[in-house]
Amino acid sequence: MGPSGSGKTTLLNLIGGLDTPTAGTIAVDGQRIDQLGAGDLARWRAATVGFVFQFYNLLPVLSAQRNVELPLLLTSLSAGERRRRALIALTLVGLADRAGHKPKELSGGQEQRVAIARAIVSDPTLLVCDEPTGDLDRATAHEIMLLLQMLNREHGKTIVMVTHDPKAAEYAQRSMHLDKGTLAPAAATA
Repeated sequence: MGPSGSGKTTLLNLIGGLDTPTAGTIAVDGQRIDQLGAGDLARWRAATVGFVFQFYNLLPVLSAQRNVELPLLLTSLSAGERRRRALIALTLVGLADRAGHKPKELSGGQEQRVAIARAIVSDPTLLVCDEPTGDLDRATAHEIMLLLQMLNREHGKTIVMVTHDPKAAEYAQRSMHLDKGTLAPAAATA
């Protein structure tokens, strides 16, 4: 957590290998990602990280299933295997019955579930979530947070999330506060 402009999204981008540091080192699960070349970093990202964004970043012309398949297009998987994995991911987030629907035919919460399915379709160990409930009503945000908790507890996903929402932060096992580039444990609330 932290105020706007504190560097939360930049921190996520560094952890996810989207940005490179101007100084220092970045190690994720013991892997020095700041030392990887562009090709190795892209392969590491594809195998290790799933990204969940506040505004979903779904392609409007593609069905939910095709949006979920996108990360698999860079693999050697057959079209049938990509479809099978996308349906598994959509089933996991409770949207198998909406696989053929385009984003405009889905609610905001369903779009975010499709985005989460896309993030987990390649079975990454790390989910990087940038304000995943920021554009959702309270009830839908609660459903998304329960889904992220389930992915953590039942499927062993490490989840790094930034949020402005104290209610969303309550679901975390550990909270940190970022302000002016300094990361520290969040102050305990009474």
